[in-house]
Amino acid sequence: MLAPSTPAELAQALHEAAAQQRTIALEGNASKCLMAGPREPAAVSLTTTALRRVLQYEPRDLTISVEAGLPWREFASLIAGNRQMAPLDPPFAATATVGGVIVANSSGPRRRLYGTARDLVIGMTFATLAGKLVQSGGMVVKNVAGLDMAKLMIGSFGTLAAIAVVNFKLLPAPEREHNFLLPFPAAVDAAAARTRVLTSPLQPAAVDLLNPAAAASFGGRGWLLAVRAGGSEAALRRYEAELAHIAGRLAVETGCPETFWPEVESFTPQFLARQPDGAVVRVSCTLKDVAAVMESFPGPAVARAASGVCYGYFEQAGDTAGWFARAKGLAWKAVVEFAPEASKQTLDLWPSPGGDFEIMRRVKALFDPSNLLNRGRLYRRI
Repeated sequence: MLAPSTPAELAQALHEAAAQQRTIALEGNASKCLMAGPREPAAVSLTTTALRRVLQYEPRDLTISVEAGLPWREFASLIAGNRQMAPLDPPFAATATVGGVIVANSSGPRRRLYGTARDLVIGMTFATLAGKLVQSGGMVVKNVAGLDMAKLMIGSFGTLAAIAVVNFKLLPAPEREHNFLLPFPAAVDAAAARTRVLTSPLQPAAVDLLNPAAAASFGGRGWLLAVRAGGSEAALRRYEAELAHIAGRLAVETGCPETFWPEVESFTPQFLARQPDGAVVRVSCTLKDVAAVMESFPGPAVARAASGVCYGYFEQAGDTAGWFARAKGLAWKAVVEFAPEASKQTLDLWPSPGGDFEIMRRVKALFDPSNLLNRGRLYRRI
């Protein structure tokens, strides 16, 4: 395992391997090894974990530049010291690197208000198989004209190049935060309340929906709509009053965001730790279809209910095939996001790649014409 300690060393290592037509396995801390496609055997293994410097931090400008191997928790703790945040809320945050979060396009509950990595990354330096260090963007929030090549790296699972440096725009942490838990007897009722929240003057950071099996992990019953809100004391009192009206209750059951939301963010890693043969299906759908998607899952399920991203949890990876068969023909975009390594060679991880898949293949051919880098990691399609 090679562990370059500078971006230049990373570029050189890639170039030397590519010049000899040697296959390359690229990773950070391997925290998401169960994610996406299989980790195919390779002649050269590279890790970015030695790239962990903070290169530039301007708290007053709300910008920071860090190397890709910096642990995510260390990064988050550093900016929290200035009451700032990069609110991606990735699963596996305890062990993930910054580069790993970005290359997997990981996000969590607060994507409803703050978006995903594509909204927070303002610049990047990545190393190509030609041994070049390519800079895209910079340290200014609005500075990109033309093609922003950094966006190609986000969600590529290391199949195009190696991220060396990431520049973020940061956000001020809210003055206070509170969590509101709204129980409902049926998914359709929870979805209707979700819609009323989104059409109200409220701007919550997160609106998640947990089905009864998932809600039971938090001591809840029935369908649970969780709303995360931030702001002043007066703003939070308005949330309480508005949500009580929306939910049709005199009082809204509340919870502590310091404990509840980290548990929601880590629902996937905790499930996979308990179920080593299990799998997680991720579905992207319209807001109108969230209730139907959630009802289709036989086990626990969690949705970013204001974004249309749903996660279904299967105790046996093989059971995902039956779910895909039943969902066939519906306008849902789904992948087997996590599965045991042994199951990835037989499961159809990405049954319907979509109309833009041919463009993705062409981009792969431009960056890696010999298909040397992280073969199959993009759900065994690339």
